[in-house]
Amino acid sequence: MASVKKTTISWKVTDRETGAVEVRTAERYKARFRDDDGKEHAKLFRLKRDADEWLRKNTASLVRGDFVAPANAKTLVREYAADWEKVQIGEAWRRNVDNALRLHVLPVIGSLPIGKVQRSHIAGLVKALEEKGLAASTISNHYTVVRTMFDAAIEDRVIPATPCRKIKLPRASEEAVIPTVQEIEKVRAALDERWRAVVTVLAGSGLRIGELLGLRVADVNFLKRSIRVERQRTQANAITPTKGKRSRTVQVGQVMLDALAAHLKAYPAGEESLFVDELGQPLTYRRWKTLLTDATTAAGASLTSHSFRHYAASALISHGASVKAVQEFLGHADAATTLRVYAHLFPGDEERIRTALDEALAPLADSTRTAEARG
Repeated sequence: MASVKKTTISWKVTDRETGAVEVRTAERYKARFRDDDGKEHAKLFRLKRDADEWLRKNTASLVRGDFVAPANAKTLVREYAADWEKVQIGEAWRRNVDNALRLHVLPVIGSLPIGKVQRSHIAGLVKALEEKGLAASTISNHYTVVRTMFDAAIEDRVIPATPCRKIKLPRASEEAVIPTVQEIEKVRAALDERWRAVVTVLAGSGLRIGELLGLRVADVNFLKRSIRVERQRTQANAITPTKGKRSRTVQVGQVMLDALAAHLKAYPAGEESLFVDELGQPLTYRRWKTLLTDATTAAGASLTSHSFRHYAASALISHGASVKAVQEFLGHADAATTLRVYAHLFPGDEERIRTALDEALAPLADSTRTAEARG
């Protein structure tokens, strides 16, 4: 039963100098109610109207079904995140959740009580991710994890509302930035000789870095000059099927194959990995990221592993490959994805229109020249 009752409270005050103890009393208004679980919630107020207002808000929340016990809101973000992460489903999603929370989210807001997280905290988190130099798409992925977690907290009655409201995310540019061959060579030269073939294979095959790290010797057909792509190595160093579980065969050139053959002669592959480290262990995503970061810094180039994939795509397009051919080469789910990223590289329609019209009107041009000659 919800109620507001006048009550008398007392407390002791000790005089610091004399040690005398005085008992003081005061009248207060005690508002109380029980939630759906039967737990009593109570609070003292000086004024009756404040007690009535507090009781009204909380009982209204009970009726709406969005009441949040004050104790729940005191749960630290990292504590709730740990429990929430355990029940996430899907290997790829779990990897995203773990990466976002562990590396980017919890170091910023993990020590806050979840009920104290405000919109400004989330906006600050997004700004911190931008300052780290993360891509707009990566920031969007991390924000999706945060938003989903706070939505779950509402359903669990840990918070009454989400702080993820009207958060402005950085806009991603769909068009790929294509590196020059000079930039690629500088980065390649900045790597230790053991790792230079990785750059050549990436730029010559258009593989995603996870796909390359998942390659085995058996996946490379030197005679048919092709690579079979059907698995990938994740950031968690696990082997999984390729993105969307779509396997494909990639045609490659002799230059890339020669570089790979020379690499394997100097640094034999492992049983489960084409590229291995100094201890014979598979090259991991984390190790490669460190190697590439050091090399790009030394070379003064802003390249990522995906930059080499863009370079391979641009080479195909510049030599007349169709959208469909580029799509299949890169392993995109559909041609629309290819066009969103590389449309600016395909030849424009303007010159094609002019050429087509000139060819169609060629007989008229001949007639005009003949008439002018007679005149």
